[in-house]
Order: sequence, then structure tokens, then C-alpha cells
Amino acid sequence: MSQSLIPTAMHTRPQPHQWLVALDIDGTVLAEDGTLSDAVKSAVARARDNGHDVTLATGRSVSLTLPILRQLDLDPEWVVCSNGAIILRRDVTEPEGYRREYVEHFDPTPVLTRIKEALPQAHYAVENETGLYRYTGWFPEGALDLETEKVEFDDLLTTVATRVVVIAPGHDMDEFLEAVEKMDLHQVSYTVGWTTWLDIAPDGINKSTALEKVRHHLGYDLSRVMVVGDGRNDIEMLQWAAQSGRAVAMGQAPPEVSIHATEVTKTHDEDGVAWALKTLPTRVS
Repeated sequence: MSQSLIPTAMHTRPQPHQWLVALDIDGTVLAEDGTLSDAVKSAVARARDNGHDVTLATGRSVSLTLPILRQLDLDPEWVVCSNGAIILRRDVTEPEGYRREYVEHFDPTPVLTRIKEALPQAHYAVENETGLYRYTGWFPEGALDLETEKVEFDDLLTTVATRVVVIAPGHDMDEFLEAVEKMDLHQVSYTVGWTTWLDIAPDGINKSTALEKVRHHLGYDLSRVMVVGDGRNDIEMLQWAAQSGRAVAMGQAPPEVSIHATEVTKTHDEDGVAWALKTLPTRVS
């Protein structure tokens, strides 16, 4: 359940040339090797300087998102983390400059129990609202967060979750997808990553539900929203923006993702985000 009420007050309405721009991080702002190109950084700065509200909408946790904001020299009022389960609001009184304005929770016990029955060799991690990951088994270095605690599986069942991550390195992708489909995970929202990686959020929560709150707060019409993403966890975000705004898929996005876009830009290796941002209106002097 959210810690904050649905927004009731909005800021001064944006100027006619301004857009709300939400960018995915991995495979979009950053290349697959985690690097940020000068072209993308410059394009983000130009969009910001032209008055557009440029923010991030990512599956990353808070502590792995804030460094990317700093790399981009961005300080948007709102930032979407953990696939929409956490929405940050800028607050200069906080050490990191942001506070958790919305936090969605769920009890991970039923879904973890069901997945363990279907994928007994899988590894599990549960994120709480502070960003601590309690995990079992093995995860690639840097995949979770700076704050982790290795525990037994039963200890995960006592954690109130904002997110659950499951990896099954012993399964190929087709086998993994078949197992996930059979689990019938209707009580949560989930996405399957590029590999055998399952990302689980509270029911009905994703990047689009969080961005709708952000849009409302900032006073934008949906027709002046642009989102850019490349992964399966971007599908709902693309569908949301495509209703009347701009839904941009990266050039390397798989067909099941790009089909939901209104346009496709170049790949991350070709600085696709920079090409997309160049099409935004410039500030009227």
C-alpha cells in the first residue's frame, strides 16, 4: 500500500513547448556495458536546458539510480525506481537529495513459495523499502545493490517487499518462460528480463502507474509525454505513452517490446536516446 495519498495539488502548468521525458537506464541511457556516451549525456543536458522535465524510470533500486542522475547532471523533481514500486521526490533536506514519496509493498510469501516449487534451483532476492536486498544463492556482482544480506530462503518470507527478483541460471530461456507461464502469477506484476531473470512488483504496479502520478503532479497532458525504453519491463510504460504521446523503443528492443512503441530510434550503440531527444522542441526565446 502506498505511503502517500493520490496527489491533489499540481504545479503551474508546463509551457507549450515543454515535455515530460522519462528514460529507462540500462540498455537505453546506458549501453549494455554500463557506459554513458558523451552524445547521450549532451542530449540529456540540451533537453533539460530547453525546459523539458527529464527524469528516469527504471527497474533499479534507489541507491543504483541516484548515481546515474549525478552522471547525467539531472535533479528532476520526481524519479521512478524499482519498476514503479518506489517514487522519489526531490528534497534538499535529505542526504541524497531525495525522499521516498510513494512506496508500494506486498507480502512475498505466496509468490516465493509458488516459484520455489516450480524452480527449485533458482536464486531469490527480496528488496525492502530501504533498498536492502536479502537474498539466497548467488547473484552476479552488482546485480542487486550496495546493501545486501545473504539469508536462508525461509527468512525471505518474513520481509515486507517492494520487489522480488528470481534468477534461474540452470534453465534456458524457453524453459524459464514456460515455467513462469505455468505459475499463474496473477496476484503480482512481473516481467521477464533479457535472461532467466524474473522481476516481481506489487500487483498493478509498474513504470506506467508511477509515471501517471508524476504526470499528474507536474500537470502535463499525456499528449506531451515521451518515454524511451528497450526491455520487457518497459512495455506498460510504452503502452501508456502511446495512447496520445510518444512511446520510443530503442533500436535493439525485441519485437515483443517495440510493437508497443509509436516510434523506434537507433540502438544504444548508436546513441539512440540522443537521436530521440533531438526531436524535442527547443525553448522559445
